[in-house]
Amino acid sequence: MARDRKPSRRHNRALAASVAALTAGGIALAETPASAASPPKGHDVSSHQKNVNWQKAKSKGAKFVYVKATESTTYRNPYFGQQYNGARDMGIIRGAYHFALPNKSSGKAQAAHFVRNGGGWTADGWTLPPALDIEYNPYDKKRKCYGLSKAKMVSWIKSFSDEVKRRTGRRPVIYTTAHWWNTCTGRSGAFASNHPLWVARYNSAGTGALPAGWSAWTIWQYDNGGSLPGDQNLFNGSLTQLRKFARGY
Repeated sequence: MARDRKPSRRHNRALAASVAALTAGGIALAETPASAASPPKGHDVSSHQKNVNWQKAKSKGAKFVYVKATESTTYRNPYFGQQYNGARDMGIIRGAYHFALPNKSSGKAQAAHFVRNGGGWTADGWTLPPALDIEYNPYDKKRKCYGLSKAKMVSWIKSFSDEVKRRTGRRPVIYTTAHWWNTCTGRSGAFASNHPLWVARYNSAGTGALPAGWSAWTIWQYDNGGSLPGDQNLFNGSLTQLRKFARGY
């Protein structure tokens, strides 16, 4: 998701079929959303999208967005202010995410960098909890798990989460795929009870295995292009529940 480049089009996208399966009354998901009638549409953006036209995004149905804030301990999205504040000004619930590079520095150090540069949270009803984007290493295909053992990867994620919780009061949402999680953490179930899942899964109806430990997703990234800028997402619930999620209860 998070590298600042044009997204790949290798995935077989089935946008119309996916959303129709959720909204036509016949849920085709393995994990049934709390409100099947009309799950809130959202998206996520990075510097690749540059200055986003938020009025247009809202007119296309955007209810929430995650904005890339940081990567490792050295990168900050140069468009973060326009994207994060612009979404809020247009009445779109927004949050920030961090792209993890566990081979570069500790989870604690990257969490601190993230929170200092946009990854904070406040219970104002407009701010989603901070999110950790952790997936296969995009810079070294031979070290997909960043050269960390499964135990060390779990420890890194825990360190990141603990520091985000200490600084913001909330545990981060975890963005990942089932394949990465099960491969690189050894199917760890240590985070499912108190970390909302943002799963990336591009098959036509959202069905399929979840990362170990989770029984349901909170956010589903179902496409890497569509009517909204960036990647396309759905929230697992109603708009009222999305607002409660932002407020922290």
